[in-house]
Amino acid sequence: MRQSPSTAMKIALPVGFGLLVILLWEMMVKTFAIPPAILPAPSAIATRFAASTDILWIDFVQTVLKGAVTGLILGAIAGLLVAILIDRSPFLKAGLLPVANFVAALPIVGIAPIMVMWFGFDWQSKAAVVVVMVFFPILVNTLAGLQDTDRMQQDLMRTYSASYLQTLLKLRLPAAMPFIFNGLKISATLALIGAIVAEYFGSPTRGMGFRISTEVGRLGIDMVWAEIAVSALTGTVLYGLVALVERAVTFWHPSQRRG
Repeated sequence: MRQSPSTAMKIALPVGFGLLVILLWEMMVKTFAIPPAILPAPSAIATRFAASTDILWIDFVQTVLKGAVTGLILGAIAGLLVAILIDRSPFLKAGLLPVANFVAALPIVGIAPIMVMWFGFDWQSKAAVVVVMVFFPILVNTLAGLQDTDRMQQDLMRTYSASYLQTLLKLRLPAAMPFIFNGLKISATLALIGAIVAEYFGSPTRGMGFRISTEVGRLGIDMVWAEIAVSALTGTVLYGLVALVERAVTFWHPSQRRG
């Protein structure tokens, strides 16, 4: 019987591969004398990162904590509640689901300027963009999860004289949790992307999207890569946090069992 790789090995392999990519990147820039305005070396990016931690923190708070996380929470709650309403009412399923499909197809470059006009240049408009982006994945995955319980399970709840609310809370929502967390993991990445892109269309003088667009105009590409590094690390941490909560909540699901 094959043994699954240890936790240390699962961490060491991607970290080692990442360090190898950084080393090759550094060697390529030095060997071919690539100008910093085109592709700075990782060492130059690290130096700029260390020298700009105060700016990077301000941008992180503005974009991630205020815009992305707030929008993710609000969008997830909205998607979950609307999914329950649609599941409860065939009328709403016929009317609201096509509207949700339409909203999901709207391009972010079209939504962001409108949200800036409605909610202003600060983080509120970025959170609104994130709400629109994450709403549909949460809605669709929650609906799929609520419909995952088979007829025999629901009939068993009826034999116990369980109400709709009791069936929802004790059977259907717990069964839907793996689907809901799939939607949350997708949305965690979308939230960060949406908040950064939205800042291109109007932002106060802070934020990751604002800094990237400004530094590109000044050819400060090392600062751009520093912001990209913060974004990549943040996205990884957000995804990991959702995965950890999923493991704790859905410990009973086959996908969480380790052989």
